[in-house]
Amino acid sequence: MRKLLNKTMVRLLLGVGIGLSIGSYLNAPFLQLMLSMRHLLGQLILFLVPLIILGFVVSSITKLHRDSMKIIGFSVAIAYISSIGAGFFSSILGFNIIPKLKIENKVDTLTALPEMLFKLDIPPVFGVMTALTLALMIGIGILWTDAKPLARAFDSFKDIVLLLVNRVLVPILPFYILANFALLSYEGSIQSQFPVFLKVILIAITAHFVWLGVLYTLAGIYAKKNPWEVLKHYGPAYLTAVGTMSSAATLGVALNSAHKSKILKPEITNFTIPFFSNIHLCGSVLTEVFFVMTVSQVLYGTIPTVGTMFLFVLLLGIFAIGAPGVPGGTVMASLGIIASVLGFDDAGIALTLTIFALQDSFGTACNITGDGALSLMVTKYSEGK
Repeated sequence: MRKLLNKTMVRLLLGVGIGLSIGSYLNAPFLQLMLSMRHLLGQLILFLVPLIILGFVVSSITKLHRDSMKIIGFSVAIAYISSIGAGFFSSILGFNIIPKLKIENKVDTLTALPEMLFKLDIPPVFGVMTALTLALMIGIGILWTDAKPLARAFDSFKDIVLLLVNRVLVPILPFYILANFALLSYEGSIQSQFPVFLKVILIAITAHFVWLGVLYTLAGIYAKKNPWEVLKHYGPAYLTAVGTMSSAATLGVALNSAHKSKILKPEITNFTIPFFSNIHLCGSVLTEVFFVMTVSQVLYGTIPTVGTMFLFVLLLGIFAIGAPGVPGGTVMASLGIIASVLGFDDAGIALTLTIFALQDSFGTACNITGDGALSLMVTKYSEGK
């Protein structure tokens, strides 16, 4: 029994189940304590994220060959193509499915939460995109100058970060997920939004799995290896993403999942997994495209034109880069193009934010799981470089 409880997947599932079970029974003092616990654990997780990115990305780049800038360029290209490919796939689904749906715009008032018992902020040393940019600049600089002492220093820093991931981040994740689901259950957001969730979000989640199937199939064909050897290890990472709603918070578990695969190289995945977690947004883009088309049909009586959606998807793939570190960050980063390209007013933007928030965790899980397929492609590409 103890051996079973030590498994990450089991502990995460227990966190989800317990959270949903106790949520409706919490009184004010326990709610305040739960809010404080969620905030504190979330602060610890987000504090570690830039350190993970800096430690792993720099250390990985320094182990690449000096001419491996092509690998970085290849990684950026396939991440962007995957994101906009998911967006175009979602557009096709939207044009064919949404006109046939009868979706009611019904958003009930949720139960208000009390104030936190205490609030302790632990701001990160720097932001996610700053960490990613800094890691790329330092790593490339070490690669070009052959600064071996600095490379060894970042190797030691990576080992420290990995220890923090295994002894701090992974153990607190089940409690963070428990708090999240308990508060969602108390608010009644799952119950009150069930009709919308059933009609629209299930379609998007199904589309996530279809797109993941496409990604892993293409990766297997390109790499000439069985993609299941990668995908079968991603269960804990997927569930962690569902519970935390943040690819950044899932980063440590995703690295562990990739390291278990026999066909992925650690020196490659130590770079690609943190890198893709910030630029690969296939699940979030797919969902947002489907939802904005739905909102347009509900509020304005029509779906945007093919040309409008084509432009929106291309821009969304650019504007959403760096958004995964914050739950709901993809749609927040794209509010400008939602208003300017699609012509949404305040009501349209508000409804888009509401529906997107209900499934954000599943979009994030698709993002992080898709990183494994792209890592398989980069592993194959690196063999010839």
